Amino acid sequence: MLDHSNVYVPHNMMGNETKKKIKDEKHIFTAFPRPTYEAWRQTAEKTLKGKSFEDKLMTKTYEGILLQPIYMPENLEEIPDVVRMLPGAAPYVRGTRTLGYIQQSWDVAQELSAATPEAFNRIAKHDMERGQNMIHVVLDTPTCLGRDADQVQSHRGKGLSLCTKLDVAQAFADIDLEHAPLLIQSGLSAQSVLSLLIAYMREQGKSADKLCGCIGMDPLSMWVKEGILPYSLEGVYDAMSQMTLWANRHAPNLQTVFVQGHPYHDGGGNAVQEMAFSLASAVAYIRAMQERDVDIDTSALHIRFSFSLGSNFFMEIAKLRAARMLWANIVSAFGGSEASAKMKIHGRTSFWTKTVRDPYVNLLRTTTEALAGVVGGVDSLHASPFDEALGESDAFSRRLARNTQLLLEEEAHLGKTIDPAGGSWYVEVLTDQLAQKAWKLFQHIEGKGGMVRALEEGEPQRLIEEVARTRRHNINRRKDRIVGTNVYANVKEAPIVRKMEEESVYEKWLVELAAFRSSIDVSVHRSALDKLYGAQGEQAMEAAIEAAQAGATLQEITEAVQGRRAGTTPAIAKIRTQRAAEPFEELRTAVDAYTERTGKRPQVFLANIGPTQSYKPRADFSVGFFEVGGFEVLADKGFNILEEAVREAAASTASIIVICSSDDMYPNIVPQLAQMLRRTIPSCTIFLAGAPQAEQWAIYKEAGVHHAITMQSDCYAVLRSLLHQKGIML
Repeated sequence: MLDHSNVYVPHNMMGNETKKKIKDEKHIFTAFPRPTYEAWRQTAEKTLKGKSFEDKLMTKTYEGILLQPIYMPENLEEIPDVVRMLPGAAPYVRGTRTLGYIQQSWDVAQELSAATPEAFNRIAKHDMERGQNMIHVVLDTPTCLGRDADQVQSHRGKGLSLCTKLDVAQAFADIDLEHAPLLIQSGLSAQSVLSLLIAYMREQGKSADKLCGCIGMDPLSMWVKEGILPYSLEGVYDAMSQMTLWANRHAPNLQTVFVQGHPYHDGGGNAVQEMAFSLASAVAYIRAMQERDVDIDTSALHIRFSFSLGSNFFMEIAKLRAARMLWANIVSAFGGSEASAKMKIHGRTSFWTKTVRDPYVNLLRTTTEALAGVVGGVDSLHASPFDEALGESDAFSRRLARNTQLLLEEEAHLGKTIDPAGGSWYVEVLTDQLAQKAWKLFQHIEGKGGMVRALEEGEPQRLIEEVARTRRHNINRRKDRIVGTNVYANVKEAPIVRKMEEESVYEKWLVELAAFRSSIDVSVHRSALDKLYGAQGEQAMEAAIEAAQAGATLQEITEAVQGRRAGTTPAIAKIRTQRAAEPFEELRTAVDAYTERTGKRPQVFLANIGPTQSYKPRADFSVGFFEVGGFEVLADKGFNILEEAVREAAASTASIIVICSSDDMYPNIVPQLAQMLRRTIPSCTIFLAGAPQAEQWAIYKEAGVHHAITMQSDCYAVLRSLLHQKGIML
């Protein structure tokens, strides 16, 4: 029915035609009986012609949720609170602001990654002038672990190294930090990064109280990614508490804890696990800060969450809504206020879903994932460049990604919405189901003694691996489809090559760092570090800033802060960051290398027998099956004479032959054709497209057919075995 409730027109200003139109529309929809679920199901079952309703129309997700084929108002009866809930009201399922994005749009927070401070500054200013409004700094792994660039064997890789106040000055030159929100994923070194930044701002005469955004640490996500940390968690918690207390007084709009769900998502986990483990990590931080005299309202206000946005559109919307509700319940249980119970969410389009092959398809993936984040109510958002999986993105790919967000806001008008998913029967039910399952898993982790103990015992890692294994099983069999990778592959695509930074750039950078070390006043420098080593509580942060002003480096500040809690974390099982497409990409890489060596792509010949309608469905299937492995498939002919098919196969020099025809023709042609192929091409490997009965298959194998391929085949395993057999993949 057309909804006129959102547009107010005084009745006395309506024309007669308008009044009649509204009356007619209402009459149309009241003139017919309202269909029931039972009536719809009976009609649907007739179209299934005896097939199982549950198997065909219900879908079980990786979260263990059974999705219904249709949702109706009655589905909300089990969650009546949803109907009365308003945007901006606790527990914030519908968002933390009454007017949603009308009041304040989300921050465009594209990740800015560069190897040197000068390169970062150039990129940041360029992108901020073209629609980005939050400076999102990606630090390299050594910096996140509190290491200086010249103190590690290799600092190369994605991300910026910030070692000194000079690096900060170069990175943020001509950027007004009083008006540009910051987002810095700082790992263990957030206190040191913040100290260097404040030292720079004070030298510029800028005020820290105008800083906003997040310079946050998340030691548990670093721990599960690295397997071991160079400092004790107790020392890291000291730093977390010190900078949180300092920020609460001097930079109240700056968050200091950045809880990331990405390791669990990118490891292959599901939405329930990402939520539960992130919430459990946040609770661990709250408890650690409480032990250091940081109250719940202070700690909760300074925590920001970062969730991945995957390809299951409605699941991701529901995940963000459920996470806000659960976080509000947790903060309330700790005795926090309604204001501190408002979850701040950064969304990042999934790394797991991105591909190296056919990378422009990533533009479509990113758009739908970003849309899910916006509809779900993120406060800031990173939309991945299409070439993210290839390494450092260039200006072109960054512009497309940035404009994806701007298009959603400006042209799709999502910046003028208030919880657009609210009231959807499907989304509301899914939100409730996700929340229940995530809460159960969260309680399970708490019952084990909390997230730290659970990670030490390997429980989250084990649960993530179970889901990842199921995903791999479905991807390998192409039940889960990755367009351009395990379906609809383009074997002729030209690869995108990203130019690497020259070694001289890094050498120059290390020379400048050495020059900085030699330029500082050693006595002042040592005195400041000694003072920092003995500082406690909020005063430790001021001492860290003074040390940065005196020339202390990021590693020196980190070590001085951690010095009172010397030691490392215990080693735990890691969760490997991975992408869904990697196994099939490895096949393509091996074939590309073979093609480069030999000058010819390995070929598959389709022996299509009979009329077109007999062989074409299986021929089309076979083309797609082998092309995802990088093979060139010769499929442009059909044959009525077996001898002709054999001659063409031999002339092609292909060593892989696929027989394609219909089931009723197979008994008459397969044994004879297979024997002819084996005599003419002794080294060939023969496949049959289809699934013959066991008795018939025994006859085909005896004749020389090696494998049968069907929609249920493990495509990856078949192709990998074939590449090994042919000496293409070692």
